[in-house]
Amino acid sequence: MPKQQRQTFTSEFKKQMVQLYENGKSRATIVEEYGLTASALDRWIKQA
Repeated sequence: MPKQQRQTFTSEFKKQMVQLYENGKSRATIVEEYGLTASALDRWIKQA
């Protein structure tokens, strides 16, 4: 079974996702719309 390729995101993209969250968009919506994992989004929010 081949190992799944890891996705990489630019720092600009991460900032945009955090901004969406800070402007009231729910975590679940962001994760679903952009194909992210909840843990990645949580990590970006904490780092912001």
